[in-house]
Amino acid sequence: MFRSFWAGLARINPISTHVAPVSDAGSRCLEDVGRLNIPVAELGAADLIGRDMIERGRHLARQDRWAELSTEIRAADQARTTAPDGLPIADLLAFGARSDVVLAAEHALSDGGAIAEYDLLGGISELEGVKQDHPDDPMIALIVALAHIDLAWAWRGTALDAALPPLHRSRCAAHFDRAAAILPECRKALPDSPVVAAADCALLAGQRTQRARVADQYERLISLDPRNHRHMRAMGSHLLPRWFGSYEELEVQALRNAANTRDTWGAGGYTWVQFDAIALDEQACARLDVEYFLEGLRDIVQRMPDQQTINLLASYCAITVQNGFGLDDKADLVRCQIREAAQWLIRDHLTELHPLIWAHAANGFNNSVRVNSPERFAARGQRDALRAIGDLFREELRNGTDVTFTPSGLQLTSH
Repeated sequence: MFRSFWAGLARINPISTHVAPVSDAGSRCLEDVGRLNIPVAELGAADLIGRDMIERGRHLARQDRWAELSTEIRAADQARTTAPDGLPIADLLAFGARSDVVLAAEHALSDGGAIAEYDLLGGISELEGVKQDHPDDPMIALIVALAHIDLAWAWRGTALDAALPPLHRSRCAAHFDRAAAILPECRKALPDSPVVAAADCALLAGQRTQRARVADQYERLISLDPRNHRHMRAMGSHLLPRWFGSYEELEVQALRNAANTRDTWGAGGYTWVQFDAIALDEQACARLDVEYFLEGLRDIVQRMPDQQTINLLASYCAITVQNGFGLDDKADLVRCQIREAAQWLIRDHLTELHPLIWAHAANGFNNSVRVNSPERFAARGQRDALRAIGDLFREELRNGTDVTFTPSGLQLTSH
């Protein structure tokens, strides 16, 4: 599900703030403390690229302009175009096309009183009818398959397996089975399509016994779209023991991915596979080859030095990986070394602040987090970022040095 608010570069406004970097700051005159000055990307039209694409897909579906929608999805898929945060435009259009059906069902299932008032099969039946009206269009078939996968998750919910009602369990399985029946025709018609390959990976959640295929499925997806790091991150998460893999397989596949994508990412292929996995799992973090991970960070920055990526990596090192601190001694040693990477990422590469990215960092970049107010969410991210950056420059600020981020680099100015 694509519930996150997509952060992109909008107009940039500077902020200047006093930061109290040490515990005795309250006893010091505020004028004696340095100022932290950094441009901040505000919410604006460019932030809405992902949301606009969802709305485009929803609009075309509501207007029954399915052939036009199919053409746009296929064009975006072939061009590998993405929103600023890496979400493929083809995925966003496809989600928009099925969102009315999926979100209505989710709402009904989240409100026990609404279930009786809503036909939980009506919406998907209409989509199945659209598929029948376009029997030779694999993109429309894909939309229907993805809707079934979303509905399977809606029935699955967040309850433990033992607490899942029999009706929910059977409906979940039925939707996964229907998606599994549809996807082969998409795969046959579009063998080189990343959006179809990603759907195959999403389907794995309903086929928990086929563990051996997980790495192969993701490897195929990554080979079709190697520049999109989201595929690598998803593979790493799904290779954790809680899903389909083991710690040993996670490490092997991370190394294998680094070798397969070396021309694109250098050692960064290892880092991307481990990226979300070590933030989710203490043992995965404790077992990390941290030196190779950090080498991968540098290779990513060398190949993708845009501020979207720098904010992602810096917030990850400063906040996301630190969320589990104190749970495992070996993992904490790894966290400390990764936290040090935030130093050079921020000092050497950061020129502007993207608050939405920092806000998502606190939630572990979890796309299922509902964002009711992007403005408040961004404000929280900005506070977290300023706190982290202020802590990094605590000595300079305490000694009265102004810390200013500019497009040409960091400037430190003593009073």
